[in-house]
Amino acid sequence: MAAVDYGYPWDRLIARFKFQQEIGWARVWADLLQSAPGAVDVLAQADHIVPVPLAVERLAERGFNQAWEMARRLPIRPGQTLLPDALVRLRAAPSQHRLNRAQRLGNLDGVMVAHPSRAQHLAGRRVLLIDDVSTTGATLQAAGRALRQAGAREVSALVLARTPSL
Repeated sequence: MAAVDYGYPWDRLIARFKFQQEIGWARVWADLLQSAPGAVDVLAQADHIVPVPLAVERLAERGFNQAWEMARRLPIRPGQTLLPDALVRLRAAPSQHRLNRAQRLGNLDGVMVAHPSRAQHLAGRRVLLIDDVSTTGATLQAAGRALRQAGAREVSALVLARTPSL
């Protein structure tokens, strides 16, 4: 599910959030995430909310993980858990920006796993992934695959913006 199409003015505002350290947008984006079609239901049904992790190098460059900043501002119902460390990136993947879908999928193959200390929390649970932008879905697929391998019963994804299909 996506709140908006990735295009003007959202693309520029999201870029400011991510690359110019305008973390103040996180509250606005968390509110907007909740307006995505189906978001209210999937948020209510999730056992765990998991932000898509950044590679250590990318986190050091930015100083924050934009998915975490949005996720931690979502309303959490009783019994629901926010798991910022549920997924780990094993290695930094080259930038996805200029790659086509097939290249993106290959670029992220095996790049994420469930954190060993969190695997027991994921088994049999419904997990909601949070990210800022989905272009081809490759990152969400890699994260979802890692969660399913850890035993998650169901994995859904909620993103701020999605590149519209042509």
